[in-house]
Amino acid sequence: MTVSFALSPEQEQLKKVARQFAEAHLRDLAEAVRTEPDPARRADLARPVFEKAVAAGFLKGLIPVPFGGAAGSGVDAAILIEEWAAHSPDFVISLAGPLIALVPVYQAGTPEQIARFVAPFLADSGAPVAAMAYSEPGGSANFDAPAPAEGVRTTAEPDGDHYVINGRKAWASHLPGWDGDGPDVMTVVCRAPGGVSLIVAERAHLAGHLEVEHRYDLPALRGCLTARIRLRDVRVPRANLLGAEGQGVDLTRNAFIGSGASIGTFSVAAMRQAFAVAHRFATTEHRGGPVPIIAHQAVADALAGAKARIEAIRLLSWRALDAALSGDPHGLEWALHAKVLGSETAVEVINQLIQVVGVSAYDNDFPLKRYLDEALAYPVIEGSNIGVRRRQMQALLTGSGYDPLAASGMA
Repeated sequence: MTVSFALSPEQEQLKKVARQFAEAHLRDLAEAVRTEPDPARRADLARPVFEKAVAAGFLKGLIPVPFGGAAGSGVDAAILIEEWAAHSPDFVISLAGPLIALVPVYQAGTPEQIARFVAPFLADSGAPVAAMAYSEPGGSANFDAPAPAEGVRTTAEPDGDHYVINGRKAWASHLPGWDGDGPDVMTVVCRAPGGVSLIVAERAHLAGHLEVEHRYDLPALRGCLTARIRLRDVRVPRANLLGAEGQGVDLTRNAFIGSGASIGTFSVAAMRQAFAVAHRFATTEHRGGPVPIIAHQAVADALAGAKARIEAIRLLSWRALDAALSGDPHGLEWALHAKVLGSETAVEVINQLIQVVGVSAYDNDFPLKRYLDEALAYPVIEGSNIGVRRRQMQALLTGSGYDPLAASGMA
């Protein structure tokens, strides 16, 4: 099969539709979110746009076809994410909760579980949300650590035909749901008698048993409803256990392969917007001199270097999302490259573009620093690069039989 990097007519249409939606709805939403001081109110601002996205079929587009959705390829996902994240990455993160929370359901759920847990996200109206309750306030880089380490602290105690879940979770978008009674589906990483396990709590189980301890006030991604919560005596039927007790470690790791790959595309979106600002500045501003500053070699070199790195990360991210969403056996490696290299490149590139503009960029009213604030989140969300992702890469490199050419297909 010929390898082509040209978008198909269908992908061109997807790009057009996604861009139109972003320009019609997400641009104004992002501006409103930036000026709203209250974290809870900022999240509420997104709900009407969320409902429009559901009605337009975008949420169904996140659900794989075998499970009733309309998801396309990894490159399709990258196109949509880039177009939307260029204006409002926090909205994309909020909408895309099912991309993480439902992955273990697809992998280990029974047909009945799949039908029940996926159903809310096949709706044509409303604003259904999902959360992967993984991170904990004390940190979760070592969630799978055996005793005497703490590992995951949230517990699920059997009680007849139910589990009773107690613990604290943090950081995942929409842990409280829209109203504090929880999302439609919460996939909870917890410690059952048989080891680390995944149990799906539905909104009916969470209501009245979820306490919002704190809403985070983030420098960027401000529209994400990101909170620290406490689960108190949440009774969930034992039939909501995914797979078997003790299977949660692998299921949790697999859940974050696609989201890790997507961070490369989020990074591209931030770099793309920052580059547009810096390039426009360099081609129009003289800064008191006789020519636009792009006429100076140092400025042109900085812009050229930034553009090359943006294009490189875009192609890497396309490949990574394609591998992650298609079930490629090397999907994890591609996702790790996109996550680590993409996120760290974004910080470096945008910082370089700030230097092109100069001190004027060091002003919240100048439209450049906001993209650096976004980029600073990407090395630490969806598994921090140092605490999680580089350790995963080390495990691959030191694994028995690792072939450096295998992921590329050149072995």
